[in-house]
Amino acid sequence: MRIITMRCIQYLCLTFIILTLFSSCAKSPLGRNQLKLYSSSQLAGMGEQAFAGIKTEQKVSTQQVSNQYVECIADAITQHVPKSVFAGEWELVVFDSPQINAFALPGGKIGVYTGLIELSENQHQLAAVIGHEVGHVIAEHGNERMSSSALIGIGMEVTNQLLQTNGIASSNLIMAGLGLGVQVGVQLPFGRTHESEADLIGLDLMAKAGFDPQQSVNLWQNMEKASEGNRQPELLSTHPLPATRIKSLSKNMPNALSNYRSASTKPNCKI
Repeated sequence: MRIITMRCIQYLCLTFIILTLFSSCAKSPLGRNQLKLYSSSQLAGMGEQAFAGIKTEQKVSTQQVSNQYVECIADAITQHVPKSVFAGEWELVVFDSPQINAFALPGGKIGVYTGLIELSENQHQLAAVIGHEVGHVIAEHGNERMSSSALIGIGMEVTNQLLQTNGIASSNLIMAGLGLGVQVGVQLPFGRTHESEADLIGLDLMAKAGFDPQQSVNLWQNMEKASEGNRQPELLSTHPLPATRIKSLSKNMPNALSNYRSASTKPNCKI
């Protein structure tokens, strides 16, 4: 039993070693090693398909003023996205929903929920969120998540087959324990890293687009109030706590303010 369990752990360790070796093949915009197994064209196709599905499943806002307001902000942000990421015209859709959320997908797709528009006090705060979401696309975090999940899935499946083949009675319990270890030790920290990177890429984007980067801090203060303290401990969450985000944003604020002051235009988007 002990030998089999150790062998299972060895298989998982081998998976993580392979993941690490593959990670040396690419780097994020902030210089972090990344694992990316999918091509940009594959990602764009997935993004377009997913966006088409979301538009059929969720109510699209018909409020022209709100739509123009969000388009004004998104247009200013996407002008500073490298053409190597997406060279076409970005598609923006405002969804009529109280969700305080937004997203961006490969292939030039952006979705914003009316709940977020209501929470954001001004154009700068909404620009911080849109910049953050576009930051995920720039850094190809979706590619990285799918790639790591694929390798981890292979490692877990091999381990499970080994347990089943050897007739280990407590194989389900062992798999549950290994799965929890992978989630808390690998996948959740991975998610927090992506969020932190997107925060900083978005901060840079909004500043270069002419939006006040200091408002990103105000936004996360508003987010904290909106959550009413109902948050998981950071260790068990895919997202950093607002206080952690604010600390990171504040640390990188001097460079963002320099970019803001140097911006050639200062948008005046009105709702």
